[in-house]
Amino acid sequence: MPYLIVINVVWALSFNLIGIFLAGHVDSDFAVLTRVAIAGLVFLPFTAWRAIPAMRKLGTMAAGALQFGVTYLLLYRSFHFVSVAEVLLFTIFTPIYITLLDDLYQRRFNRRAFGATLLAVLGSLIIRYDHIDANALTGFMLLQLANLTFAAGQVGYRQLVRRYPVSLPEYRSFGYFFAGALIVALPSFLIFGNPAKLPTLPEQFAVLAFLGLASSALGFYWWNKGACMVDAGTLGAMNNMHIPIGLLINLVFFNQHADVVRLVAGGVVMLGAVWYSRGGNRV
Repeated sequence: MPYLIVINVVWALSFNLIGIFLAGHVDSDFAVLTRVAIAGLVFLPFTAWRAIPAMRKLGTMAAGALQFGVTYLLLYRSFHFVSVAEVLLFTIFTPIYITLLDDLYQRRFNRRAFGATLLAVLGSLIIRYDHIDANALTGFMLLQLANLTFAAGQVGYRQLVRRYPVSLPEYRSFGYFFAGALIVALPSFLIFGNPAKLPTLPEQFAVLAFLGLASSALGFYWWNKGACMVDAGTLGAMNNMHIPIGLLINLVFFNQHADVVRLVAGGVVMLGAVWYSRGGNRV
């Protein structure tokens, strides 16, 4: 679980950086493509080309296409319709999708995992529930599709690693994850990208570099590695921990308003969800 905790902090910071420095200023397709390209280049020297089974390669590419490519193209577009706080709020449903997809794959219903997921969602609602304008429906729908593809990529990769194990270290095959994301991100930029909105400021380049190296290369590798080490309930609960962390970063470093009492209360509930999920049987 330490992998998941560290990356929650990194991704919580990423939400703020995207909303403040990139959204509305840098073309979203270019931003996603840049993240994919940087992360792919990091893993390229370590990638094994012959020792990985074909199904492991294809499955890892599919996970990358869903969890990174499609998810982040939708996520970046959502910032045009909703605020950073609303983006955080609308991601609370990811644990539900993770639990349902994992149970569907396993052909069973895990009450403890589902209960932990509901607790995590409750904690998130305590933190960020307020009035949301009806005009945010587009942003909400984009984020629900993003939540679903992000959940599908996580669940799919967990099952893939178990079904097609390899003797090599996991990082030797993870480059295919970013190859799958590239298959989605590159055509999207070529078709929908706006060359007039490329980065021009030093801070924009710095944020893209951070997102590519820390949030993408390290982030997705450690997150998926951690996801393979925990049960579905814990994974679902950890998917919402970025919300209190992200709001805390927003409050402390970017001087944004947040209800500290609700932040603490929701965080306690979400930590309780993790504790509850880890008390059950491992998936």
